[in-house]
Amino acid sequence: MATPAVRKPIMTLYSGITCPFSHRTRIVLFEKDVECQVIYVDLQKKPRELADLNPYNQVPTMVDRDLVLYESLIINEYLDERLPHPPLMPVDPVTRGRARLMLLRFDRDWYDLLVHNEGDEKKLGQKARNTIRDGLTVISPIFKEQAYILGDEFSLVDCSLAPLLWRLSYYGIELPRQAKPILDYAQRLFARKSFQQSLTEREREMCP
Repeated sequence: MATPAVRKPIMTLYSGITCPFSHRTRIVLFEKDVECQVIYVDLQKKPRELADLNPYNQVPTMVDRDLVLYESLIINEYLDERLPHPPLMPVDPVTRGRARLMLLRFDRDWYDLLVHNEGDEKKLGQKARNTIRDGLTVISPIFKEQAYILGDEFSLVDCSLAPLLWRLSYYGIELPRQAKPILDYAQRLFARKSFQQSLTEREREMCP
């Protein structure tokens, strides 16, 4: 009897172990329940093929057959279009445009302040911590009325914000009492099966 051929995953993701940008792409992969080989990259000893695939030699980098993608926002939108169930972006163009603006602002206002290199023990400066704390506090009231950031449906915007919320204590960011709605929202995100599956062991250690 012939041995059954081993089915290889179509997609490969090069992911950092604690990289928040990689983390949000892993959340999308598990939300889509897609078969994908995840290669965890030590950013101090990057594999040679990563530089061949990505001119910036960064994670996350995704390979899907002959297509190579990098930058997590681009990868996540591609996955949502390539694997439309469940949909993670709004159907109507107006709300989709607002979602993209949120994603851009999260990156520019908050994610750009984070330490990008794994193993770097530097902590955020007080100004950066205050910026993230105050920004999250400002948007907190919307979660009094809705379960997720765009309404009642989980979206790519939630996938993008979840890794930051998971890392608040790691970066020494303490939200004030009036930010309780966003902390409750964070617990809803953390309880999702896709989020729990997305965590590496080192990421689990980041949030007590």
